[in-house]
Parts: sequence; C-alpha cells; structure tokens
Amino acid sequence: MSDVQTFIHETVTENPVVLFMKGTAQMPQCGFSARVVQILRAVGLTQVVTVNVLDDDEVRQGIKDYASWPTIPQLYIGGEFIGGSDIVSEMYENGELETALREAGALE
Repeated sequence: MSDVQTFIHETVTENPVVLFMKGTAQMPQCGFSARVVQILRAVGLTQVVTVNVLDDDEVRQGIKDYASWPTIPQLYIGGEFIGGSDIVSEMYENGELETALREAGALE
C-alpha cells in the first residue's frame, strides 16, 4: 500500500465521517462538494473530517483509486464509502443518510 493509500485508509477508518472534497467545509470549491456539506449540516452533523483534494494531487488521484470511484466529493461513514453528491442527496431525501450517521455514532 502506498503512502497515499495508507493515509486515505487511516483517515476513513479512524474517523466516523470523512468527506474528500474540493475546498473546505467553510469554503467549498465546487458545487457538488458544497451540496454535500450543506446536506451534512442539514442532518445536524457537527463533526466531520474534510480532506481538500485540491491541496494534494496524489490524494486527489489516490481517493479515486481507493474507492474505484471517478469523481469527488466522496463521503465515508464508519469507514465505508457511501458515494458522491447524487447518492448523498438521494440518501438524505429518503432518510438513509441520517440512519447511516446514527449507526456510525456520528449523530446523537
């Protein structure tokens, strides 16, 4: 496992909720990343680890390889890859996102 893959694996397994995104939660750099941040706030999530893929090209490519998923943002809950903006939006609308966050102990 490369250093980047090790970093990604440790980040997603050691934190309940991780969002690999373009920009930061405070200043998203793309609409899809902004949408996921908005949804996570809407469900009341206060603790989320964000990784700005624009800061590191290796992480930007590495996260795509890690999940075999071509786009960013990527949301991980309880160490599991959930999906990107469309999947997170769909899960939010049908209540599955809140359930997954509660099961991971990220929501009270």
